[in-house]
Amino acid sequence: MNDMEQNAKKILIRGARIVNPARGEDFVGNILIADGRISAVSADASDAQAEVIEAAGLTAVPGLVDLHVHLRDPGFTDKEDVLTGCRAAAAGGVTSLLCMPNTKPAVDTPETVRYILDKAKDADAHVYVAAAITKGIAGETLNDLAALREAGAAALSDDGRPVVDTACLAEAMRKAPALGMLVAAHCEDLYLAKKWYLNEGEISAQLGLPGVPAAAEDCGTAREIAVAAAYGVPVHICHVSTATSAALIRDAKARGVQVTAETAPHYLLLTDRELLKKDADYRMNPPLRTEKDRLAMIEALRDGTIDAIATDHAPHTPEEKADFLKAPNGSIGMETSFSASYTALVKTGVLTLPALIERMSVRPAQILGIEAGVIEAGAPADVALIDENAVWTVDPDKLHGKSRNTPFKGMTLHAKVRATVCGGRIVYSEL
Repeated sequence: MNDMEQNAKKILIRGARIVNPARGEDFVGNILIADGRISAVSADASDAQAEVIEAAGLTAVPGLVDLHVHLRDPGFTDKEDVLTGCRAAAAGGVTSLLCMPNTKPAVDTPETVRYILDKAKDADAHVYVAAAITKGIAGETLNDLAALREAGAAALSDDGRPVVDTACLAEAMRKAPALGMLVAAHCEDLYLAKKWYLNEGEISAQLGLPGVPAAAEDCGTAREIAVAAAYGVPVHICHVSTATSAALIRDAKARGVQVTAETAPHYLLLTDRELLKKDADYRMNPPLRTEKDRLAMIEALRDGTIDAIATDHAPHTPEEKADFLKAPNGSIGMETSFSASYTALVKTGVLTLPALIERMSVRPAQILGIEAGVIEAGAPADVALIDENAVWTVDPDKLHGKSRNTPFKGMTLHAKVRATVCGGRIVYSEL
């Protein structure tokens, strides 16, 4: 039992619609929680000693699993830290997250892995660590992967940069399965991605600014798929944003290649036309693409080509984002991820709510190989309560992390997380 579960008490979620896609269930009932675990799920589960959450009119779903988060800790804690990042996660119904290694120092030693995991013991979400594939995330020299795993790392990634040395990438991909680690690949050809500000195309030409071609991502995606196919090993493709990358992944899956993929909510709702505002909150890597690419992401989620929705939560300070041209890339996303995805996919009839939860909880948990994504007796007590009737406007000043660089500011979104239970504790509530 972890520290979070030890501090948990009995909770009864009463009268919720329970959506449990891992078991094909959708019914109205109660969820009883004790000792950090779900003890009963039924129409009439009860316990006189439990704290009651009256959930009539709300939908209970397994806590969301975000495969791509930058907590900025250690080294950049003015932007975010483990505790504030998890506070934002809880407000978005995210109960498990995978944090990326491009910190200072980079997460390339067992000591740094242990630092994050130790700090996360008191956090409002379960934190899993992606350690760096290469020393200093320089893309050249392989880290001691077994030592990183022994320290508690769950995955490997050089996210923020690709592993430039393909032989080094291949060695990591070949070693990872035996260690039980996920390799999450940032797909980018750095020779095509020199100095740029946005997607290369009509909008970059209109602004007179250098852009990055879709081919930079596509070349990286093709390389990772080729390595996975050659050696018969898995790879996970991060933050897919282009129609061609989606097509490459679709083709690879049809050929039996062990490839999984994620995209982010901002690629489902926004395009590079947002950059006409010259607002750096709309700059991220990969950049917002064209309407054709946006529609391709939606279709790829619909047909299962893309397995999961992850945020690439990337906090920056207001000062950093103040200058459109000098600002670093990145946007925050955990607190808005469910609502933005629901707005893009469920309100439009592309996916049902159970299918959305499949892509935001069940599949990410399977990909990472963690105990999550299901509501049943014995499972971790990680539950989000959703108000599907809510309509709300994103106000950056009301978000719960340290940073405010959301690309959804001022947008009206549908559905909202009203409460989150993680490890048997109520870590967020608007009720």
